Amino acid sequence: MNILVLNSGSSTLKYQLIEMSTKKVIQKGGVYRIGESDVPITDENYNNEIPPKNHSEAIKLAFERLGGLRIDAFGHRVVHGGSFCSPTLATDKTIKQVEDNSCFAPIHNPVNLLGVLACKKVMPKIPNVMVFDTAFHSKMPEAAYLYGISFENYRKHGIRRYGFHGPSHDFVSQKAAELSGKPRDKMKIISLHLGNGCSICAIDQGKSVETSMGLTPLEGLVMGTRSGDIDPAAIGFLGKALKKTHEQTIDYLNKESGLYGMANIGSNDTRDIFAGAEKGNKDCGLAVDVFVHRLVKYVGAYAAVMNGVDAIVFTAGTGNNSPLIRRRVVEKLGFIGAKIDESLNNKAYNNFMTTEVSAKDSKVKVFAIETNEELLIAMETAKLVGKK
Repeated sequence: MNILVLNSGSSTLKYQLIEMSTKKVIQKGGVYRIGESDVPITDENYNNEIPPKNHSEAIKLAFERLGGLRIDAFGHRVVHGGSFCSPTLATDKTIKQVEDNSCFAPIHNPVNLLGVLACKKVMPKIPNVMVFDTAFHSKMPEAAYLYGISFENYRKHGIRRYGFHGPSHDFVSQKAAELSGKPRDKMKIISLHLGNGCSICAIDQGKSVETSMGLTPLEGLVMGTRSGDIDPAAIGFLGKALKKTHEQTIDYLNKESGLYGMANIGSNDTRDIFAGAEKGNKDCGLAVDVFVHRLVKYVGAYAAVMNGVDAIVFTAGTGNNSPLIRRRVVEKLGFIGAKIDESLNNKAYNNFMTTEVSAKDSKVKVFAIETNEELLIAMETAKLVGKK
């Protein structure tokens, strides 16, 4: 079975065609600047292509690049699944349900669905499966996902913690168990997905029992451009001070805050901010301190929630490639017995390695693991399609 996995953004379409018996990537690529201009892309990798006008054209272009290779099913990353607890076939009914959840993920869900609809239009006989970021967290204990509001409002409006980056946390926790030589259902694992978006997940016996992102991806850790946790009352004060509407203030917290806002160097790339800190830029240094402090606070809290931890996983762009962040976080976790091997840690840099970086006498395993959300999406898609 060949599964084409798609991750649709507002102006991009990333794809991987995976052959499931071998888990081999047959071809991968991306279509960029969708709907942005009629000016050819000058990057030599794209042969002066004219950017497609919409996602349907982008899908057709991806198919042309695939050169007639067989596609048995499409697997789509969809950020917010609401009440969906598992992957689901894309039908008129389920697509409408996901559209209804778009108010919780207005930046992500609409463009995710553009990819789904484009595939259904271009190849209507091929099944489409939606795999949700939220699904892995859907069975968290009620005490973990409920907010301190009336249960009536939770039940009526669905206001609760949903969590995101589910495929990533699921995949790397499975890999951590393999590397540890133990079944995942016998382990307590804390997974730190640190990219432009950041989240942390407590995984007890293979199940998500706590996670940092909430109703939307804005809550939790300090991120590339997102503030993470903030006093709700501060939103009103901030909006008033900046003369912004509530919606504009939320947009500011999503797009102009976090490391980007604190460092104030015009970049949210952690490499730029870390470099600035090393050169003595005080704002960059303080931004890194805040970032690390929030990580340590959450790891400590999640170790308490699970009454212990067997492994800590760092993944995604920053987590997988920053020895600095791994060292600074782990050196503050001596109280749970975590120790890092400086030599191993420094080798896991800028190449997306999957390796253990903990010291031999560490009571907690520490890993840098390359995530592979696309493979997990393909596996979930094949599992569901195979039942039909």
